[in-house]
Amino acid sequence: MVVYTREGCHLCEAAEAQVAAVVAETGDGWERIDIDADPELVRRFGEQVPVTFVDGRQHDFWRVDPDRLRAALAR
Repeated sequence: MVVYTREGCHLCEAAEAQVAAVVAETGDGWERIDIDADPELVRRFGEQVPVTFVDGRQHDFWRVDPDRLRAALAR
């Protein structure tokens, strides 16, 4: 599970907290990637952060629904 974020993004902070809580329950791991460190990621995601990926596929952006994330991680 990957969360693409950027510094100073309040939605990113909320999403990271949701992801951390869910993976603490499920035992899955996750990685935070700051898009501002890579111009290609900035071009790709722009203002759509946070963006979550599960198993290499885009799962969501802007908000994290904990139930939906649990279901995706269970697959």
